[in-house]
Amino acid sequence: MFNCVNKRKYYNIRKGVEVMKESIVSLTRKLIEFRTVEKDRINAAADYCAEWLAAHGVQTRVLDNEGLKSVVSIIGKKGPTVILNGHLDVVPAGPDQFIPYVAEGRLYGRGSFDMLGSVAVMMHVMAELVQEELPCRVMLALVPDEEKGGQKGTKYLVEHGLLGDVVICGETTNLDIAVQAKGVLQVEIEIEGVSAHGSRPWLGDNAILKAVETYKKIAELPVFSVSTPYFEHPSLNLARIQAGQAINQVPDRCIMDLDIRYLPGQDPSILLNEIKQVVNGSIRVLSEGEPVQTNPEHPLILRLQQAAEKVAGRSIELFGQHGAADTRFYAARGIPAVEFGPCGANHHGKNEYVETESLVAFKEILTEYIYMF
Repeated sequence: MFNCVNKRKYYNIRKGVEVMKESIVSLTRKLIEFRTVEKDRINAAADYCAEWLAAHGVQTRVLDNEGLKSVVSIIGKKGPTVILNGHLDVVPAGPDQFIPYVAEGRLYGRGSFDMLGSVAVMMHVMAELVQEELPCRVMLALVPDEEKGGQKGTKYLVEHGLLGDVVICGETTNLDIAVQAKGVLQVEIEIEGVSAHGSRPWLGDNAILKAVETYKKIAELPVFSVSTPYFEHPSLNLARIQAGQAINQVPDRCIMDLDIRYLPGQDPSILLNEIKQVVNGSIRVLSEGEPVQTNPEHPLILRLQQAAEKVAGRSIELFGQHGAADTRFYAARGIPAVEFGPCGANHHGKNEYVETESLVAFKEILTEYIYMF
């Protein structure tokens, strides 16, 4: 049982935590309301973040690349550099999803979980630590286009030398740590058939049916049954089909787009060559992205795990992400990069939310980690 002094100390600490939580939630709500789907809204949010940071004593730079703005801040004067990377853009949603609200400890709204809550936390970390004597440098990178590939944001920053010793991308991980991520190989396959009248399909060769059979052959390739300690198998998604000009005509041409997420350690050129062996048609690569394979035994990653376990009071799992994130641009430079963020659910879906208590825990973990250098 607390004595009077300890009670006062406990309630003062708790009050401070509640004030911090409300501040983080308030900033997250503001960012959600920007509706950062289109360029002008993303840029408006970037300007707001830069102004907020400046008002809290954090010097910032706003970098424009092809009309999209990134915000970069650095605090600390010596030691290794920890990069906190967050994206301001979100995926499209109905108007109601940009009206944030809190219910039962959850902040709802598009981007609350992916990943404006993390952005708000990282901004608070910078504001809180800017006047402190830090054992390392901390770089905050807020970028505009992760959801569309990151080419104009994080890739641009990396190419212009804004690098560090370890990177934390505040993606959705429920306070576990993603040390790996699948690579991306997106391809367009064109299959030709023979047109005929729809009432006499036997006189033609249906390109859609041929495409479906081709997809089945691709799905049965051995490369899609490979597993690793972090992944059961690669993923293959038949994402789009374009075919047919009239309902009373056998289609003579079908284009299908495949979204392939291959495993760290797999060679995409070999994977593509195996696909070509079963495709009777043309193949065009639409997009490629390298996998992330951060060493789970790297000292800076183990240190983050220790900080997270200390604050969360539980075992922190290291795992692999199925989707791609901006970690890949840093990993390609040999920098240990992980995805690590607060708790929530339904990112890219209806009723997306972040748990408000986890936002405070996320902030405490980042702060604890920074002081461990």
